[in-house]
Amino acid sequence: MEPIDYSTYSLSELYEARKQLDDSMHPEHAEILDAWIAHRQQEPQTASTGNTSGVARRSAVRFHGDGQEFFGIWIVNLLLSIVTLGIYSAWAKVRTNRYFYGNLEADGHRFSYLAEPLQILKGRIIGLLLFGSYFLASYLSPFVAVVIMLLLFALMPVMICLSLRFNMRMTAYRNIRFAFRGGFGRAYVLFMIYPILSIFTFYLTMPLVLKKIDEFIYGGMRFGDRQFRTHLRTGEYYVAAIGTSIIACIVATVIFVPAAMLIAFLAGGGAMQEPGGAAATGFLVATMLVYVLVLTVASCYYQAQIRNHLYNNTQIDNVAELESALSFWALAKLRLVNLVMLVCSLGLAYPWVKVRTAMLFAEATHIKVLSEADQVLAEYSAEPNAIAEEVSDIFDMDIGLT
Repeated sequence: MEPIDYSTYSLSELYEARKQLDDSMHPEHAEILDAWIAHRQQEPQTASTGNTSGVARRSAVRFHGDGQEFFGIWIVNLLLSIVTLGIYSAWAKVRTNRYFYGNLEADGHRFSYLAEPLQILKGRIIGLLLFGSYFLASYLSPFVAVVIMLLLFALMPVMICLSLRFNMRMTAYRNIRFAFRGGFGRAYVLFMIYPILSIFTFYLTMPLVLKKIDEFIYGGMRFGDRQFRTHLRTGEYYVAAIGTSIIACIVATVIFVPAAMLIAFLAGGGAMQEPGGAAATGFLVATMLVYVLVLTVASCYYQAQIRNHLYNNTQIDNVAELESALSFWALAKLRLVNLVMLVCSLGLAYPWVKVRTAMLFAEATHIKVLSEADQVLAEYSAEPNAIAEEVSDIFDMDIGLT
């Protein structure tokens, strides 16, 4: 037998490994296991009351995917989706999610994606019917189209909640499913009333609204019978928003001013046959380029700041504490290189972009495993369907949890 690293094993897993080990055939391994069991037994434990528990171990999160390997899955998914006029896209989504979930490892165990393609397909059919009915109504009667859009807008909070329930329920770790228990009433307040009210403050209260939304989403999650808990600070959201605005201004100035000067020089210097038209075209291209770069770089700052704050202040009751150390510079560099890769490859580098992104987020994440991690019980709840998730996908209302 090759040496085994028992440092990531929990006490119950060590007991199980010891039970299956033959002392007479592998006495050295038996001694190592006994030593690890004794070490685990002596680790400090705290009472189950309260929201924190003794840290059993700290574990890195790893992503084991490979761009070339995922390219094979992605290209087959793409071709079959085209040939079947989009029908295979439900199977493509399941294959993709199972690849990424199955290659994500935390504390020696990997995640699972449990949805079936037919669940996704049924939801997509209903979503497409709603989408088609809107366009048909807009062609026949603009008034009916407006009514349908208002109805869909009114249902948006419900769709968001049902989408989150489905996504969480279809995610499992160590055969324990996740869940989402957020209420519809609270969702209406957060996703409709608060954003509308923020208009009257010229969006100065928007960071507070975003904080409340994150508390709703992550605070409503469960892992088995254990609740997620967050302790977020409003100030962090304002710092992230102000920093994002400053970075956006700096990047826009650094890129746009030299580009505008170059366009003016070429147009005024007779280097172009049609100075006016060439200058206008160049100005439009420069504006689009500045917009893309500003959005890419500035959003990286906001995402890194908020993700770190959110993860570092979230825990699962007596099971785990999350940690994140995502660097703004690392994320910005990744996104810019990914953008160049996509443009230069005409989109064929998409699998490598996805894998590179997953690796960076995994490397920036750690988990503190607490003493009751092995006592989580799986809760039974009715199987949610994929209709809400797919409808919200079609109307761009799905929420990405990164």
